[in-house]
Amino acid sequence: MSLKRTLAFVAALALPLSSQAADPMKVGFVYVGPIGDHGWSYQHDQGRLALEKHFGDRVETTYVENVSEGADAERTIRRLAQAGNDVIFTTSFGFMNATARVAAEYPDITFLHATGYKRSDNLGTYLSKTYEGRYVTGTAAGLVTETNTIGYIASFPIPEVIRDINSVYLGAKAVNPDIKIKVVWVNTWFDPAKEADAANTLMDQGADVLVQHTDSPAPLMAAEKRGKWGVGQASDMRHFGEQAHLLSVVNNWAPYYINTVQAVMDGTWTSEDYWGGLADDVIQIVGLSDRLTEDQRAKVESVIDAIHNGELHPFTGPLKDQTGTLRVAAGETMSKEELAGMDWYVEGIDATLPK
Repeated sequence: MSLKRTLAFVAALALPLSSQAADPMKVGFVYVGPIGDHGWSYQHDQGRLALEKHFGDRVETTYVENVSEGADAERTIRRLAQAGNDVIFTTSFGFMNATARVAAEYPDITFLHATGYKRSDNLGTYLSKTYEGRYVTGTAAGLVTETNTIGYIASFPIPEVIRDINSVYLGAKAVNPDIKIKVVWVNTWFDPAKEADAANTLMDQGADVLVQHTDSPAPLMAAEKRGKWGVGQASDMRHFGEQAHLLSVVNNWAPYYINTVQAVMDGTWTSEDYWGGLADDVIQIVGLSDRLTEDQRAKVESVIDAIHNGELHPFTGPLKDQTGTLRVAAGETMSKEELAGMDWYVEGIDATLPK
């Protein structure tokens, strides 16, 4: 064989190896709502876009939106695994069992599930400490309310939602001992019509500050129409109701997604239960209303600083439940495991949890 042919042969052999080495890491995302919900799924997708920007052609991302919790979720996650994704993020509590089942079938793929608690060698969990943002929300709401009534639009009676209702109430109670909170359950994450109906029901019942655990800006828009206060959920929603907007609690997923994918690339990733909050820049408080007085603004900002610095934890005792039973002793703080299983209202909330 001539030298020229030998070199050509070696080059031909090297091409697939070089191409393979340059293959991007494939990362899949599963969303429960549309990326245009301007809330939860929108913010996860912003994290995906930040991931692409950070890594450039070193990653290739795919997302599937509007995925129902249940059999549809399992089919979607399995398709992403079969498509060769190296990392798969599933971003709703109701995807937990489906994610665990598919992860067991594909041990060489790294799976991350948001807000759940099932883990294995190749399945980790992650969430944002939304209760920190809710406590700040409660502080602001307790300061501005004129009716001493907060309305809470709740999605499903799962620990994440229950602890956030509790945190709003505790934050408000700390600055306003006369505060009450009313809860309407809508049994959906994203349904603008249902969310607006719930908002109007709560305002009819006297609530003049609305907090939502759903993903569209419909409650804030309803508050704007009726001259009440509203709070942005998951993303900066101020442009949907500039007068009504009290603040937004933003989930900033970019740092977590970038750090996680980097760890998988480096071979250093291990399964964990990650909780990110104000101190990690995963939770951000944005757009605090200019309508607050200087004293009100100073109080809200002092609470943000105290949580950020670790001086204040919303679930430090003494804490009692609705029956008056002591759940958290004075000076003690609830653990992640206890918070992850919270299924009770704190003392003072006059509402009943759905069965």
